[in-house]
Amino acid sequence: MARLRATIEEKAEPTLRTKRAARFAPAGQSTQMIVGADAATDADILTTSARLYGSYRLKRVYYSAFSPIPDASRALPAMKPPLMREHRLYQADWLMRFYGFARDEIVAAAPGGMLDLAVDPKLAWALANRGGFPVDVNRAPRELLLRVPGLGTRVVDRIVEIRRIRRLRIDDLARLCASVAKVRPFVTADGWSPGALTDSDGLRARLKPKAEQLSLF
Repeated sequence: MARLRATIEEKAEPTLRTKRAARFAPAGQSTQMIVGADAATDADILTTSARLYGSYRLKRVYYSAFSPIPDASRALPAMKPPLMREHRLYQADWLMRFYGFARDEIVAAAPGGMLDLAVDPKLAWALANRGGFPVDVNRAPRELLLRVPGLGTRVVDRIVEIRRIRRLRIDDLARLCASVAKVRPFVTADGWSPGALTDSDGLRARLKPKAEQLSLF
């Protein structure tokens, strides 16, 4: 991987003869990790992913839940892991690549090194760091808005764009995102403050989603 990264970077430079960069592995490097085939925790897996992204400039790390096969080695587990575990790892990976989260921040909200299967990792982080909320959607920098549960990159970009013209109310957020119920406890807006809701004991249970089709944030 190190040699391939070095060659990709070398080929990215224009040559003296052609004045163009050579086409070498234009899609970059990617790899796949099997989840649940050994005792590795989610924290272990994310540590490896962060190293692969940082040291080898991988484009993507894919996660695939282990699936038992007949007559396999006894060293392999007989049961497959929950599919939700694979999904949570993809969400955590997304946070590291596009939302500015460090691996340590995500893992800190994962007791025993395992991501919460009941809530997504951004919500789990927010619930564990309530002291940083609520944030003002009319003043908070983009980097902080990206940490609000329920706000994706496109919604945050729209918020930043709109607030240059006028101030936003909670009804505006309801029109911009599909999960305003998840957003409410963590933001203030014109005419809206969550009050004691942010620190309420039952907030996790209240925001825990019902069984439905899997999706990112």
